[in-house]
Amino acid sequence: MIGVFDSGLGGLSVFKHFLKTLPQYNYIYLGDNAHVPYGGKSKDVIYEYTKEAIDWLFAQGTNLIIIACNTASAEALRRIQQEYLPKKYPGQKVLGVIRPLAEAAGQNKKLHKVGIIGTRATIDSNVYQTEIKKLNKKIKVYQISAPLLVPLIEEGWTHKPEAKNILKSYLQPLKVKNLDALILGCTHYPFLLTETKKIMGKHCLVPNTGDIIARSLKNYLTRHPELKLKPSARPIVKFYTTDDIKQFKKLGEKFLGRPITRIEKIKL
Repeated sequence: MIGVFDSGLGGLSVFKHFLKTLPQYNYIYLGDNAHVPYGGKSKDVIYEYTKEAIDWLFAQGTNLIIIACNTASAEALRRIQQEYLPKKYPGQKVLGVIRPLAEAAGQNKKLHKVGIIGTRATIDSNVYQTEIKKLNKKIKVYQISAPLLVPLIEEGWTHKPEAKNILKSYLQPLKVKNLDALILGCTHYPFLLTETKKIMGKHCLVPNTGDIIARSLKNYLTRHPELKLKPSARPIVKFYTTDDIKQFKKLGEKFLGRPITRIEKIKL
C-alpha cells in the first residue's frame, strides 16, 4: 500500500495523477487539514507534523510514503530520511515531491530562466534553487513566495476574482523576467494552473507538476522491487483528514474529479 500525505487538499493534485498513472495499487491519502497551511510555520513544527503523519501511515501498513507537500518536503524530508527512518523504521522509504520537479527543470537544456512560486517556508529554504543548480549551474532561478494562495484554495475560492487578482499580483514580478518556465512549488497551486498559464503567457512553460511526479514514482517503483508493492485486482483507495469530513469531501471531489466514498476523520 502507498501512503500519500499533505498538509491539506493540495496533495490531491499529485494523487490524481497517481491514480491515473498507477491505478493498480492500494492507496491511503492523509490530509492534515487541521494544521493547514504549513507554509508559515517554523521548521521544527513542520517536522513534528510530518513525523506524526508518517507514524500514522506506517501504522496502517503502508510500504511507501509520498510527502505530497512541498513545504514538508523542503523542511522535514531530509531529516526524516537521515535521522528518523533509520532509528524507527529501518529499510522503509519516504519520498518527497521536490526532486522530480527540480530534475525536470535542471535537465531541460532549453531552459535558461526558471521561476519558482511556493509557500514562504519552501522559498526561504532555497531547496529548489539548490537542487536545480546541482544539475545546471547556468540556469537563473527566480523565486516568489505566495502565502495567501493555500488558504484561498482550501476555502474553494479557485474561481473567484479575488483569488485570480492575488495570483496575478504574485506572478507579475516573475512575468517581467521573461521566464522560460515556471514551477508551481506547492501542490495546492496546480488547482490554479489554467489561470497561471494565462497570466504567464504562451512563451513560458508551466508544467503539470502532478504528471511529472507520477511518472517519477512509476520509474522509482520499477527500480525498487524490494518494496514489494503488488498490484491489486480491486485496488482500495481510502481518505483520511484531521479536520471536517464534509469540507474535505466537497472540495476533494471537485479537485480530484471523482467521488470520494471512503473517508474518515483521525487525530494525529
